[in-house]
Amino acid sequence: MPTPHSTSAASGSTAPQGLPFDPDALRARYRAERERRIRPEGSAQYQRPTGRFGYFDEDPYAEPLPAREPLHDRVDAVVIGGGFGGLLAGARLRQAGLDSIRVIEKGGDFGGTWYWNRYPGIHCDIESHIYLPLLEEVGYVPKWKYAPGEEIRQHARAIARTFDLYRDACFQTRATELRWDEAESEWLVSTDRDDRIRARYVVTASGTLSQTKLPGIPGIETFEGHTFHTSRWDYAYTGGSPDGNLHKLSDKRVALIGTGATAIQCVPHLGAGARELLVFQRTPSSVDVRGNRPTDPGWAASLTPGWQQRRRDNFLTLVTDGRTEEDLVDDGWTSSARLQQKLIPTGSYGDLPPEERERAEEIADFQKMNEIRARVDAVVTDPEAAELLKPWYRYMCKRPTFSDSYLQTFNRPNVTLIDTADSHGVEEITANAVVVGGTAYEVDCIIFGTGFEVGVSGITSGHLPVHGRGGTTLTEAWRNGPRTLHGFYSHGFPNLFQLGPLQNASAVNYVHILDEQAVHVAEVVAEAHRRDARYVEPTAAAEDAWLATIREKAVDLYTFHAECTPGYYNNEGKPGRRRESFADGPVAFHALLRAWRATGGMREVLVDAQQEKSTDRPPVPVPVPPVTAVRDHSDTQTGRSPAPGVPEA
Repeated sequence: MPTPHSTSAASGSTAPQGLPFDPDALRARYRAERERRIRPEGSAQYQRPTGRFGYFDEDPYAEPLPAREPLHDRVDAVVIGGGFGGLLAGARLRQAGLDSIRVIEKGGDFGGTWYWNRYPGIHCDIESHIYLPLLEEVGYVPKWKYAPGEEIRQHARAIARTFDLYRDACFQTRATELRWDEAESEWLVSTDRDDRIRARYVVTASGTLSQTKLPGIPGIETFEGHTFHTSRWDYAYTGGSPDGNLHKLSDKRVALIGTGATAIQCVPHLGAGARELLVFQRTPSSVDVRGNRPTDPGWAASLTPGWQQRRRDNFLTLVTDGRTEEDLVDDGWTSSARLQQKLIPTGSYGDLPPEERERAEEIADFQKMNEIRARVDAVVTDPEAAELLKPWYRYMCKRPTFSDSYLQTFNRPNVTLIDTADSHGVEEITANAVVVGGTAYEVDCIIFGTGFEVGVSGITSGHLPVHGRGGTTLTEAWRNGPRTLHGFYSHGFPNLFQLGPLQNASAVNYVHILDEQAVHVAEVVAEAHRRDARYVEPTAAAEDAWLATIREKAVDLYTFHAECTPGYYNNEGKPGRRRESFADGPVAFHALLRAWRATGGMREVLVDAQQEKSTDRPPVPVPVPPVTAVRDHSDTQTGRSPAPGVPEA
C-alpha cells in the first residue's frame, strides 16, 4: 500500500496520494516561473528585420539575380512557395495530369525552410524516414534516423527533378497579387519581376515559418559589432559549415539570443568554436535524449513497396493517441503522445470523466517533466547553471527538443548561461555589449536565434492581396474570421487552394499533413478535369456547414495555454479563445476527406457552365475597408501547428 505522503524531490515538500512529488508545489512553481517571463505586449515584443537589419531577409545563398524578360504566359497551375508544401503540390498535380506547373519561390532554389536554415548542427527532429516526403517515388532512403539539413535540402531538389518542377520554376521571385479573371475563368498572377502569369489553378504553400523576427530590444540598432539571424547564417564570419568547425570564432566573444529549438542544435558548435560563448536565455527548452544513428543498410534493403506510407500512418496514429500493434518509429514523440493532446487534441479521450482525465494527464505531464529536469542535474556539472536550464512548465507549452550535446556544452569553461527571465528578456544593447540585470556583457558578435512569425502566410496576413469574384479581396471576405471548406478553398475564390494548418488538422510530422493536403487538392483537380468543370469553388452552404463542424467539435484549451510559459504556441502568453482546427485529429480528418471524395462531396465544389447559371450563390458582397491581417481577430486562434520538424527558436 502506498503511503499517504512522501517527500518530494522536485519541491522539497510533502506529496499526497503516494506520488514522489507534490502537484500543488509544482503548479505554484510553474505559475511563478511564468510570471517571471510574461510581457504585457505579447508578440509585439518582436519586430520584423527592417532598416539597418533589412539584410537579415536577404538571400545569402543565391547567385546575383539573373536578368530575364517578364513572363506573360499561361500555365495550368501556379504554386506559390518552393518548400515541401509547394513541392508536394507540384508533384501531386503532376501525377494528376497537369503539364505546365510554375512554382514561384522567393529563394534561389527549392527547399523552403531547409533552403534558408543552414546553421551548424541543423537536423530534423522528426524521423527522416517519415518526414522526408516521396521517398519511394524518388528512390531514396535517408542515411540517418534524424537527417541533417543538407540531406533534407538535397532531397527537396531531388523531388523537383523527379517531377520536372525546375522546368517552369521562377526563383528569386515574389508573387505580389492574385486576381481572378471572371471572363476567362483563370487567375492573373503578378510578381515583383513584372510577370503577369495566367493560370487556371493557384495553390498557395508559402509556409508558416517564412518571416524572420527580431526582439525589439532598446538600442539593438546601435550595436557596432557583427550580427546575423540563425536562418541567414554567416559562414564567411564564423567559418565552418553546417557540420561545425566554426574556426573563425576562435578569438571572438559571441552572444546568442534565444534558446529555442535552433539554439539546441547550434550551441554545441558555437561552444566548440568561440573563444567565449554567452547564451542569453529567457525560457529554457525541455531537452530529451536524441539518440541519432545511421540507417541500418539491412533494414533499408528489406523495405517493401508502400513502406513509407505504412510507417507514416503508424507514427501519426500513435502520436495522436491511437493504438497499433507495433511502434515502428519508437522515439520521444511516440512515447509522449498522451501529453501532445494539449496542443493537438484528437478527441480520443476514452471513458474517463473530464476532471479525472485532466488530473491523470497532468500527473503524467509532471512525471515527464521531472524526468527531463532530472536529466539536467545528471548532465550539467555546475549546480547554478543546471537550475537555470530546468524547464518549469507543462510538456507541450513549448515544442519539445532532443539533443545529446546541448546540455553538455554548458560544462565547457568558455560557455556562460545568462538568464534574462527577471528582466523579461535582454534589457538593452549598446555599441559593444548586451545588458541584462544592469550588467553589460561585451561581445564581438550577436547571433539572433529568435525564430519566425508563426502561423502567418502572405495570404492570411494580406501581404499577398487576393482578389476573387467581383474584385472582393480575401481579407474582405474573411473580415469576421476565416471561412473555408476543409481549410482548402473559399466561396468567391474559384480554383484557389491553400495548404496550411487553417481549419483542417495538424500533427507534429507536418510534412505528412502537407502531403495529405496535396493529394486531396490533386484529386479535386483531377475530378474537375474528368467532369470538364469550369472551376472549383465551394458553395456558401458547404462553407457554413464546415465552420459549424469546426466550432462544434472545438476543444477548449484556452486555460491550458493561458497558464503556459509565454512562447509562440500561446501567442506569447495571449492565446486565442477559439481554435480553428478539426478537433478529432488528423487521422479522422484524412478519413473524412477520403469519404467525402468517394461519396459525392465533389458536388459541393465543382461548377460547370449550366450549374453556374442556375446556382443560388449569393451576389458578390459590397467591398468593405480591407482588413490588414486576418490573424489579428482577438477571439480566434488560427490553427497554429508545431513547427514542421524544423529547429526554430
